[in-house]
Amino acid sequence: MATGTTESRPTRFARSVRSARPAAGEHDHHSVGELVGQATEQLSLLVRQEVALAKEELAEKGRRAGRGGGLLGAAGAVAYVGFMTLAGAGVAALSLVLDVWAAALIVMAVLFVIAAVLAAVGRAQLRRATPPRPEQALRGVKADMDEIKGRVRR
Repeated sequence: MATGTTESRPTRFARSVRSARPAAGEHDHHSVGELVGQATEQLSLLVRQEVALAKEELAEKGRRAGRGGGLLGAAGAVAYVGFMTLAGAGVAALSLVLDVWAAALIVMAVLFVIAAVLAAVGRAQLRRATPPRPEQALRGVKADMDEIKGRVRR
């Protein structure tokens, strides 16, 4: 959470609402304007807290994605060099029974087929990917809205 506590959202909201209420023994009557002002102030604070949480959550997801992407890129570069070496070995092996040009064409065709299959699978995976969303913040906003609706009905 943005505040670094383990306190749940409804609890934090309920505490902020209680802190805005008069203490026991205080029976001051507030005007409608004052009550609306307090509600607006509390709602503004709540929205700022939720936005801060969403920013923090998205930043953490972005950092993880960046590290993972960098490592995958490095792995891909090393695998590419290894795969090209394997392709050269395949051409060399086939050249023992075929002309070198025919061996190179066969290896090239196999590589293009593998590339086409990988591209199709990758495209399907990208279509199923969901956009990054601050799940925790969205759940918190929903809980806050449910709490507000419940208090309005009382």
